[in-house]
Amino acid sequence: MNVETYNIEVSVTLNGQKYTADLHHPIDISMILHSGYPQVNCFRAPYFYASPHREGDLVKSIAQGGHANFYNVTIHPHGNGTHTQCVGHIVRDQYYINEYYKPDFHVAQLVSIFPQLSDNGDKVIHAEQLSQLWEAVGEEALIIRTLPNGPEKRKTEYTDTNPPYFSRDAIDLIVSRGIKHLLTDLPSLDREENQGKLEAYRAFWNYPDIDLRAGATVAELIFAENFVEDGLYLLNLHLLNIQLDVSPSRPFLYRLR
Repeated sequence: MNVETYNIEVSVTLNGQKYTADLHHPIDISMILHSGYPQVNCFRAPYFYASPHREGDLVKSIAQGGHANFYNVTIHPHGNGTHTQCVGHIVRDQYYINEYYKPDFHVAQLVSIFPQLSDNGDKVIHAEQLSQLWEAVGEEALIIRTLPNGPEKRKTEYTDTNPPYFSRDAIDLIVSRGIKHLLTDLPSLDREENQGKLEAYRAFWNYPDIDLRAGATVAELIFAENFVEDGLYLLNLHLLNIQLDVSPSRPFLYRLR
């Protein structure tokens, strides 16, 4: 049998410059959800867990004598693995990610950054530093990879560790440059303990102002390996069709050249 191979390329024009992307070469920047330890986790969320369904003495696992695999899954999307959320994360009204995120390809820029050490010991991403590393060219998605970057991110327990976070001025800069979709390998935009102020989230979604950025999204706990170079990409964000403020997600990148 002869199998023909072919490329699927798309072209994007940005500020008068033409780029192409090969859709046969996706780069997955999500984390795998798996049972067992260690696994990435934050905010005291229960761990992801999958176990065979039981009905009396019947265990629905082929390995345990069942006729098929039929598993129950426990997941806390905000605390387990890569996830994408909408403004419903911080508001009283019901905003569901499957209604307010419209699947599409987005031009994205990946930027690597060392969060700066503050006098109080916090590690923070500030606007001044970000503006020096990031030259916006009209993209609508921004991917922030924090440094150092290693495989330990796939199994880090972030609870009670005060991980790095974004300053309010950094988020203001991101919004002012037209970013609708922000992706980061951090567990939160805000400081772990922030007395419920959620200043960074509020700034990103422009809440509680009347001009709410309801179509904007934040993806957290991504993992962009070191071979993925900083620069421009097409982003394709895969979500579940789920009626929650958040969904487990799987972002794919395609290099723009």
